[in-house]
Order: sequence, then C-alpha cells, then structure tokens
Amino acid sequence: MRSLSRLFLISGLALACGVAGAAPPSGADGLRVMTFNVRYGEANDGINAWPNRRDLMVQVIRKEHPDILGTQELLSPQGDYLQRHLPGYTWFGMGRNGNNINKNDNEHMGVFYDTKRLKVLKSGNFWFSDTPDKPGSMSFGQPMPRMVTWAEFQDLRSGRRFYYYDTHFPYQDGSKAEAIRARCAEEIKQHLAKLPASLPFILTGDFNTTPDSQAHATLSGSLSDARTSAPRKAGPDGTFHGFTGHATKRIDWILYRGVKAEDVRTITTHDGKVYPSDHFPVVADFAW
Repeated sequence: MRSLSRLFLISGLALACGVAGAAPPSGADGLRVMTFNVRYGEANDGINAWPNRRDLMVQVIRKEHPDILGTQELLSPQGDYLQRHLPGYTWFGMGRNGNNINKNDNEHMGVFYDTKRLKVLKSGNFWFSDTPDKPGSMSFGQPMPRMVTWAEFQDLRSGRRFYYYDTHFPYQDGSKAEAIRARCAEEIKQHLAKLPASLPFILTGDFNTTPDSQAHATLSGSLSDARTSAPRKAGPDGTFHGFTGHATKRIDWILYRGVKAEDVRTITTHDGKVYPSDHFPVVADFAW
C-alpha cells in the first residue's frame, strides 16, 4: 500500500495537470453525491489490476469526500477494503445474485455513506424482473440479474429526509439491449411514482447507454440530469474510458428531483497509466 504522503503527492500532481479539485458544497447543509463504477476486482487488467489502483481510488474518494457514494461492479472484498481505508464511512448492499457470496459475477450496487452526516432510516433492494422482490431474479431477456439498492436517508445536520437509488443497467449492444435498458428505466419510474413526492430523490448509476437513449428519456421525464442542469461543470462529458483516459460516452449519470444541482464534475485523476477504474467517477453538489 502506498503511504499517505505518496497519495497526497499524486493528488498534487493531478491538480497540476488541471484536474478539478473538490470545492465544498454551498451552505452547511449541501449534499455531495458521487457515482463510481469501480471495475470488479478480479479482472485481469494488467497494470490497472485492483491491487495497483485501489489506493488511488481511496485517494480520489477521500479528496472528494462525498456524503453518499454509489458504486457499481463492487465485489465484497473491494467494499471491505474501501471501508477499512475510508474512516467514517460504512457501506451496505447485496450481490446481484441474491447473496453475498464472493464470486466474479456477484457485483454489488454498494452504497457508502458518511455516518457523521447521514443516517439510514430504511433500505432494501429490488431486481429488474417480473418478481422484483425475489433476490437474484431476472426477466426481459437479460443474461444476468440486474438490480437497484436503495435507502431512505436522514441528514443529521438538517433533519431532512430523502430517497436514494443506485443501479447498473445491462451492457450489451444492439436494439434488444436498448429495449431492456428502457424496460429497466420504466421499472425505476414505477417505483419512483410510489415514493412520497414531498421527499427529494437521487438516482446514481452506470446506465450503459447515452443521454440520447430511450432509457434516459424515460427517467428524465420526472428527474433532472445533474450534468445538464447544474450551472457549474468541470471535466469531460464522457465517463467510460476503458483505462485509456479518453472517455467517449457519458453512461454514468446522477439524476434527481426535489433538490438543486449546483455543481457537477467528472474526476479524471490518474497516476501515469494507472487509473482508479475504467470509468471516471462523477460528483454532484446539491442544495436543498
């Protein structure tokens, strides 16, 4: 593991290269949200294998210090590693196969949160299937289970409550896959309609499609996209870069209602050819 001095040196170098730093949310009660596809830890990624990039990921998260971090592709050992190295945070979630067995395909939509800032009032999961409450279930022609991990949070500073969803849509190409993603978006829309309209709602995820898709149109009918609505933006639009540093598609989104997006940024920190993940994380600051 790199020393803390090494981590802070990397941070300084990234800033020198023009990577935007983390400004605090406006007002004492501002809420900071991050979405981060962390790339599953058992992948054979050479120089970007998990042991080589995990401390850089820790550095990025520490620097941004989100109140909530929604991850995708998280395996349980990765979640436990991040928690050990992120004092003040805890995480929850269930593997998409309906258990927490550490297998290569059993990703979690792991939700990390700052325990000094937020309290979980209730939480759960549902699957994109005809039996959404059945763990590990799948329908619509999906090759593997896909799901949402959610929580109702209370802000310990203001006492405000809000709902939060984190997800990862199917990744295949083609019209059939786009139709499946549109169906997943419709499932979220239906769940959203059952939530109290008086409470804010935030959705993060890797949606594996771009903002011109039917999935985005379905969700943006009732939610705003932080990237397009925030008055201040930094970093590239694209988020998936495949460990090249050159992102071409914006597939990682933060959507919301009932709050105001003030700032959004795509974080491109890296150490030479080593990146925290094959996706750039996205951070948004919200005001109540």
